[in-house]
Amino acid sequence: MTVDTSHTSPEPQHSQSSLSTAAARNLATTTKSVPQMQEITSRWLLRMLPWVEVSGGTYRVNRRLTFTVGDGRIDFVQEGAEVRVIPGELGELSLLRGFDDPDVLTALAGRCAQHDFRAGETLVERGTPADRIHLIAHGRISQISVGQYDNETVTAVLADGDRFGQSALLDPDATWEYTAVAQTSGTLLTLSRADFAAVAAGSPGLQAHVREFSALPEQRQNRLGEAEIALSAGHTGEAELPGAFVDYELKPREYELSLAQTVLRVHTRVADLYNKPMNQTEQQLRLTIEALRERQEYELVNNREFGLLHNAAFNQRIQTHSGPPTPDDLDELLTRRRGSKYFFAHPRTIGAIGREFNSRGLYPDHVDVGGQQVPAWRGVPILPCNKIPITKENTSSILVMRTGEDNQGVIGLNQTGLPDEYEPGVSVRFMGIDDKALISYLVTTYYSAAVLVPDALGVLENVQIARTSG
Repeated sequence: MTVDTSHTSPEPQHSQSSLSTAAARNLATTTKSVPQMQEITSRWLLRMLPWVEVSGGTYRVNRRLTFTVGDGRIDFVQEGAEVRVIPGELGELSLLRGFDDPDVLTALAGRCAQHDFRAGETLVERGTPADRIHLIAHGRISQISVGQYDNETVTAVLADGDRFGQSALLDPDATWEYTAVAQTSGTLLTLSRADFAAVAAGSPGLQAHVREFSALPEQRQNRLGEAEIALSAGHTGEAELPGAFVDYELKPREYELSLAQTVLRVHTRVADLYNKPMNQTEQQLRLTIEALRERQEYELVNNREFGLLHNAAFNQRIQTHSGPPTPDDLDELLTRRRGSKYFFAHPRTIGAIGREFNSRGLYPDHVDVGGQQVPAWRGVPILPCNKIPITKENTSSILVMRTGEDNQGVIGLNQTGLPDEYEPGVSVRFMGIDDKALISYLVTTYYSAAVLVPDALGVLENVQIARTSG
């Protein structure tokens, strides 16, 4: 059989005239970058805090304990997320006015239970039995009752230092005449009738005081619901002046250095054979320390014991006027303290600040901080800190602070000169080689933060950062 090949021709073959790039790369030296890491941020908070050396591992903040007797408001002691009522401040309750047994007041203060509430939470229901008093440490609470035409009306709005339910301590038949609903998140302390009775059972003095109080005629009230004050006018001679009790704290706050640690493991084969042109152990350490620094800044903001969000005094926390961060809100933050040095906000919050300013035809100034131009308001830099949390409702917080020991401000706490110190404040200790040929290093950094006086730190809470429609 004969095959006709007259109409087909083979594809032309092109001979290679030079070395291909794929083959050439086998003989070439590749130029490499050091390992990159997306987690690294600017860490402005770590950079701007003045760091105080804590050689003993503990920093004590000595303060004067100041509270005014007779101001009608109750003061609290705050240590991280824990809140306690000052025993002497229980004298602000009309039931305990004039009672001055410190042991009994301390026992009553110790029986107060902390309750953290959220916005919208119903704290008491109208018509239900009332068996405890509520002391508001922080937050806003509305008292809602029924008006003349069976419509719900807000009869009072209570805030930091107020209380409600005092009659429940003595009256077993007391009921709530209103519904109490939280407008914002916050914290209150409650003292139950049973706990009050238990303390009174062991104190004849308190029992006598309660009997005297119960025998008093009912006091008239002014239009604000306050007990009417009997006044005399036109008299001569010396008038008695209101007084204040001032004392040093007997148990000042102490900050122990916290720590961030990890164990870095490197296989000996990697350290021996793959160590050029870059030192594998050094690169592993560099990235590990970057992660520790990021965690350190997170803890300085969010730790429940010493984090700035939890250690801001209640009277230094304010709510936004309308939700978004307006110039008025930032001004109110600034006016509550002297010498404000920095604002700190999440980058998305800074974007919301810019939108609100622009909508009003305002444009924040820029100032130089560490060689960088950053936005500022009233000359105070607004610095980004992505460790400030954003809630699922798209709200966040803005911090403002005065810094430095000399200014009675916010300070960072650390210790340098550690054994096996790799860089200031970071220790890298060799832990040995195990039976799997893994080299282990213990990497440690110690840190904390302290607010020297309450007005050194302020927080604008519940800042709405989502874009509004329209």
